[in-house]
Formats: sequence, C-alpha cells, structure tokens
Amino acid sequence: MGYLNNQVVTIDAILTNKGRELLAKNDGSFRITQFALADDEIDYTLYNPTHPSGSSFYGEAIQNMPLLEAFPIETQIMKYKLATLPRGTAKLPVLDLGYSAVTLVQGASLAITPQTLNYLGNNQTYETSGYSATISDVRLFSTFTGVGINTTAATAANAAASSTSTTTLGTNVSTTVIGSQINLRATTVNTLFGTNTQLSATLTIVGLDSGARLTIPVTINQ
Repeated sequence: MGYLNNQVVTIDAILTNKGRELLAKNDGSFRITQFALADDEIDYTLYNPTHPSGSSFYGEAIQNMPLLEAFPIETQIMKYKLATLPRGTAKLPVLDLGYSAVTLVQGASLAITPQTLNYLGNNQTYETSGYSATISDVRLFSTFTGVGINTTAATAANAAASSTSTTTLGTNVSTTVIGSQINLRATTVNTLFGTNTQLSATLTIVGLDSGARLTIPVTINQ
C-alpha cells in the first residue's frame, strides 16, 4: 500500500498472491486484521528549521518528495516500519549481533543470537516474538534456519525457507527465517559458483517486537 498523492488522501493498495486467493473465495475469509506503517521514502535530513519562510515550511522539502507505489516484495519495501514504544522512551532500540560482519570458510557453521539494546527499559534483552533474518543470496548457505520461536509466523517462515520457496532479488535469491537464534552453515564455494573462491551477500536481522533493524555483510571463503 502507498500514497500516490500527498495533497489528497489517495491510496494505492495491492494484494499479495495469498490475498488474491482469499479474496477470490468470496466466503468472508479475506479480512484485514493488522497493518503496518513505514517511512522508507522519507529523508529526514531535509527537515529545515532555518527555512526563511517560517516554521510552516520546515518540512516543505520532505512533503514534496516523490512517494513509492505499492509492490508486494517485503524485502524491498517497508524496511523502516513505524513502531510504538513505551511512553518516555529516550533511546531507540538497536540490535547487537555480536558481529559487525560474518566471514566463514566453506562448510563452517555459526549460530547468531541477536539481542536488543535500549528496549523496554532494559540495557540488553531478547524479544518475545524473536527476530527475522533475511539472507540476500541463500545459495551461500547449505543450512539456514531459525530456532527457539514457535509462533505461527515463525513456523511458516522456517518451513518456506526449508523448501524451494525463495524470492529473486536481481540475480540473487533471498529467503527469510524467524527465531531467537539463527543457525547457518557455509556452502562449498566451488560447487555452485564455478571458479569463484569468495562469495558475498548481506544478512538483515529485524527485531519483530521493537522494529530494530541491522544489516551486515557475509563472506564465504574457499
């Protein structure tokens, strides 16, 4: 869903394949029960409190920015969702993965246990709903799983990731898992990638309760 015109409330909404399937049934099973808001298009550095025309124009440049049309690829839209935090929150939650980058040799395994800082008044904590982890090119891992969370969303995401369900991003294929811990095992480099001796991708972790988000580079060496 996206706003097409920032002068009037004109909204463009499209359905995913699953949404179209439910709508086609025409049996009342298609009901919107939840929604999220995001501000991917907004560049807040354009807010200008020194605008010569006064306070009414501080956000003029932001209001005149072009807005995205809706499209259903969740890894490419709504990356920066708006989150509701407790009143009095002075710091935004941030993720700590224990790594600023991941470098593995082929066949090596790693378990990542994300933690959320500045969340719910605690210095360091875990999120009840867990964390989603998206690898931009799943071919880098022979194993990529989320464990520790038993929600419906986690079960569905992990089942899809273990099957052939993937999303094409340019020439790469991404997939997402959910868990309190993310387990991965590096693939054998020269099996799928010819003579390449090093493979690269990105790993994006999102806290499902806080909305905190972090992307780090991943490198697999032969």
